[in-house]
Amino acid sequence: MGMTLAEKIIYMKLGREPSPGEIVVLPIDAAMAHDGTAPLMIKSFNEMGASRVWDMEKAIFVIDHISPSSNEGTSALHKMMREFARKHGIKLYDVGEGICHQILPEKGYVFPGGVVVGADSHTCTHGAFAAFSTGIGSTDMAAVFASGKLWFKVPESIRINITGSFKGNVTSKDAILHAIGEIKADGATYKSVEFMGEAVKNMSMDSRMVMTNMAIEMGGKTGLIASDSTTRAFLEGRIKVPFREIAADNNAYYVDELEIEAGKLEPMLSCPHQVDNVRAVSELEGKPVDQVFIGSCTNGRLEDLRMVAKVLKGKSVKVRTIVMPASKEVLLSALREEIIEDLVRAGCAVGVPGCGPCVGGHHGVPSPGDVVISTTNRNFKGRMGCAEAEIYLASPLTAAYSALNGKFTVPEEVS
Repeated sequence: MGMTLAEKIIYMKLGREPSPGEIVVLPIDAAMAHDGTAPLMIKSFNEMGASRVWDMEKAIFVIDHISPSSNEGTSALHKMMREFARKHGIKLYDVGEGICHQILPEKGYVFPGGVVVGADSHTCTHGAFAAFSTGIGSTDMAAVFASGKLWFKVPESIRINITGSFKGNVTSKDAILHAIGEIKADGATYKSVEFMGEAVKNMSMDSRMVMTNMAIEMGGKTGLIASDSTTRAFLEGRIKVPFREIAADNNAYYVDELEIEAGKLEPMLSCPHQVDNVRAVSELEGKPVDQVFIGSCTNGRLEDLRMVAKVLKGKSVKVRTIVMPASKEVLLSALREEIIEDLVRAGCAVGVPGCGPCVGGHHGVPSPGDVVISTTNRNFKGRMGCAEAEIYLASPLTAAYSALNGKFTVPEEVS
């Protein structure tokens, strides 16, 4: 029997074939904590008596969740992170650099065959680069910062095969929302969700990261996509290790499989208040919208902003629309391409690269009764800071058309 992609990456670290359910200890290639999780990690690190970080080049802090700070208490936590980073000589990406899950691959911390842990559940995003990447708790992260190792249970794997080609108004966000609706919020608990098929192979890295980012929303331990020429093109000049093409074996065993015909998909929504409460946009077309948010670690990348600007250029949004690039690199590219100008002229409020409204800590908290279309990854009650708001998750394309019309709108096909 062959190996799944998760098993193959673990095999490369262990030097022997792993078995699903087996407990293994793996060396860590990158470890990250942000302003929502680093303070407890620092406290735990100090309490365990650790005196130094195991590798200054592999430990990373990012200030992105409430960035810039919204209050004195948050500012004190940011200061704690800066002081720890200075003391131990680790890299800290401060206010304005962007979201941790975008920064890590941009800065070369993520590569095929690597093991990446982050004190954030959406660390599974990096599986788009064929890295075994998963979220862990702050106390576990303290142990990683001290030792450079962590134990894992070798996960069973689920295969999601997406065949054919998407229609012009369907994106990878629609595909992953459809998949979550089929598998449900706990259908992949502690499993590796491996995406493959013609449609996945033809996706850009930006689109692939959307798929793996939301693997956690079906309970996945990680989401994975084989590395190939598209992966190489993104990572070229960024990583310091040799690039590898890594894929699952053709005869690998999967505990479950989902087949999706890309051509049959339509624009999708995740409706309040569960991510797996999925419906087609057409079912709610015409429902008034109060706020639109375009950004986050799911859909704040350059491809997303290009898509939105193409829809909005020369027009005006009818509802308040907040746009936040995923990183400084994305923002600079969008400035060079005049995307930001098009968005501002259309009436969008463009913010500092970071998480923004997604987690509800600052910037764009909705009011009771507001209907929000968001390109983020979660719509739990109170997620954006208001328990009485209705949050619908959608693609940037659906969000852009809905902002333009002030109501839920099935997007037109774009080339």
